Amino acid sequence: MDKPKIIITKEEIAKRIDELAAEVRRDYKDKNPILIGVLKGSFVFLSDLVRAMNIPVEVDFMRVSSYGACTETSGKIKLVQGLKISIKGRHVLVVEDIVDGGLTVNFLLDYVKRRKPASLKLCTLFDKPSRRKVEVPIDYRGFTIPDAFVVGYGLDCNQQYRYLPDLCVLEE
Repeated sequence: MDKPKIIITKEEIAKRIDELAAEVRRDYKDKNPILIGVLKGSFVFLSDLVRAMNIPVEVDFMRVSSYGACTETSGKIKLVQGLKISIKGRHVLVVEDIVDGGLTVNFLLDYVKRRKPASLKLCTLFDKPSRRKVEVPIDYRGFTIPDAFVVGYGLDCNQQYRYLPDLCVLEE
């Protein structure tokens, strides 16, 4: 089994989430935003972000499928679970764990835009711009990371490693 090597500690992650939450709280004060978590990877980040924001929000989830093998995207994006609540005329923040190629996020943002929110922004904890195939507007960015396959803090490889509290790369 591959051994995880820490590249961002849980303490660094917690500090950055507090900073992101302060930015989001300032921008969405008195707007009762809807935060849309992208399953499965974002659930850890979303729960920590919501608690750190400490303002009234509504939460919904979307789920897409784009990965074939552990480390490679299939390039084909399929909506597995759409929104359960109406977002028309509401302020929406899409919360992602990681943006790399940009195809999935681009697909999600288009899906959300078609539902006519009052505003739409994107928050990601991890950004891997070296892998970008499609440019996407990131309004809130936690960390820019190198082109390596990462796990931990909700991110997985074949459903493993989500439990790790730090962001890690797998070593042989």
